[in-house]
Amino acid sequence: MKASRVHLPALRGGLLALLAAALFGISTPLVQRWGAGLGAFTTAALLYAGAAIVGALSRQHAAKEAKLMRGDLPRLMSMAGFGAVLGPVALAWGLQHTSGTGASLMLTLEALFTAWLARLVYGETLDRRVWCAMFLLIAGGIALVLDQGRHGGNQLWGLLAVLLATLAWGTDNTLSRALAERDPSQVVLAKAVLGAAATAVLAVVFRDPLPTLGAAAALLTVGATGYGLSLRCYLLAQRAFGAARTGSVFAFAPFIGAALAMSMGDRSGSWIMAVAGVLMASGVVLHLAESHGHAHAHEAMAHEHAHRHDDGHHNHAHDPMPTGAHSHRHVHEPLRHSHPHVPDAHHRHGH
Repeated sequence: MKASRVHLPALRGGLLALLAAALFGISTPLVQRWGAGLGAFTTAALLYAGAAIVGALSRQHAAKEAKLMRGDLPRLMSMAGFGAVLGPVALAWGLQHTSGTGASLMLTLEALFTAWLARLVYGETLDRRVWCAMFLLIAGGIALVLDQGRHGGNQLWGLLAVLLATLAWGTDNTLSRALAERDPSQVVLAKAVLGAAATAVLAVVFRDPLPTLGAAAALLTVGATGYGLSLRCYLLAQRAFGAARTGSVFAFAPFIGAALAMSMGDRSGSWIMAVAGVLMASGVVLHLAESHGHAHAHEAMAHEHAHRHDDGHHNHAHDPMPTGAHSHRHVHEPLRHSHPHVPDAHHRHGH
């Protein structure tokens, strides 16, 4: 197998995850600014309404991407419950009760929960380097909680709400891994519509204040980029190199958000917060330094997903042979070889 074929999936997945991280990281301080004075349910509804617009506009033809199936609905509803209701509502409430910098850094723990759940549910490989990275992330999160605790109970409760959001999104990330081979725009659209509808109903029930036109437009825009487009890139990254690694790269998002919050005037930082940031950054870098390769066997399997014929794993025949990515149900013959790999759709073997 050529070296380019070996390393392309990891490179592509890493770049997609970094793009998703940048889009989401920028959104956090913007949500804090434009969501000020609004209820958490209203904020979440507007964010995911914006995400739904992106999902609707970017849907692919059936020949390009595998479509959602009726059996995916229970998983989509669970994803919406954790990722489009509990997660954004907890984050919106937390951002109203703690600093934007501290909240952004706390979001790094989403990578920890994602990696742990990916290991538990999918058996994704985690070596000593990754476990050490998890320890650094936990240590940084504890430092943040201690720092915010010095500023009073309200700040601490806000940070704990952000922590709940990271757990909700870590669960959502793990659930979404099983749908990574589907059209990501359809997944974004379905999840966003379910989440926006649920939070809109809750906003009416709890009588959240109505947003101004400016705030509504801003949150819709933030939702389209920081939630819709970011989620689409995140799902494509999961497809390329698994849930745990996507989560680890995505952990750069909080640092982007913290930097933007400070540039927007947030001066709540302290030496403890700086130590927490160093610990978390070290955990992210250590996580990304993982390398994994060994002789492994591919069993015969049949599935459907978008694929190419130059990746070393798709050598079935076509007449005529298509160019570029395309989607259809196809069969893999048994194969044994050795190369560096990541837990994508074709490398979920046990260790």
